[in-house]
Amino acid sequence: MSIEAKHLGIAFGHPPTRVLTDINLTISDGEFVSLTGRSGAGKSTLMYVLSSLDNPTEGQVLISGKDIHNMPSKEIHWFRNTKMGFVFQFHYLIAELTVLENVLVPALKLHLEREKRQSAKDLIAQFGLAEKINRYPRQLSGGEMQRVALARSLIMDPQYLFADEPTGALDTVNAEGVINILSEVNKKGTTVIMVTHDPDFAKMTKRQIRLADGRVIEDSANK
Repeated sequence: MSIEAKHLGIAFGHPPTRVLTDINLTISDGEFVSLTGRSGAGKSTLMYVLSSLDNPTEGQVLISGKDIHNMPSKEIHWFRNTKMGFVFQFHYLIAELTVLENVLVPALKLHLEREKRQSAKDLIAQFGLAEKINRYPRQLSGGEMQRVALARSLIMDPQYLFADEPTGALDTVNAEGVINILSEVNKKGTTVIMVTHDPDFAKMTKRQIRLADGRVIEDSANK
């Protein structure tokens, strides 16, 4: 079981601007991988293509042997909703929903709100937010909102968690808290792929893939 990129490339616009070129890599189940590089290196684009949110111009992405970009629309939506979790730099919580309701949003899409309600409460408590379960995003700090977003990404017990600069909008203490949560999630078996510009946080992952000008220039295990 793995995520495999084969000769992956992507270009945008007219005339096309090359963003990724001939990416070949395999991420095995259970890894905690950071995608690093300078701004514009292509790391976020690579994460979006690996997670099916963007389509490549060339090449393939295989997850568990399936070409995710050639799946029928209904199948890829099901796969994304049940097997993948997503966390971004900004939390994208829904202002009109409580903490509990925000965490349950992915379950609502699959009509599993009732079945997942207790799991949502458990996640909220695990992330130290039990007393704020009925509050709204405007009543939370930045770090608390990002923890809610993390809980939301985990409510469906995803096999793969994609995180795009999840600490970018946080102070050092809250950022370290988010990285520690991702580490704990990974220890429980979830594959975590995280984009980060912070070398200290990259060192906390098990493997670093560094990009420059849309190419992989280093792929190494952290000691």
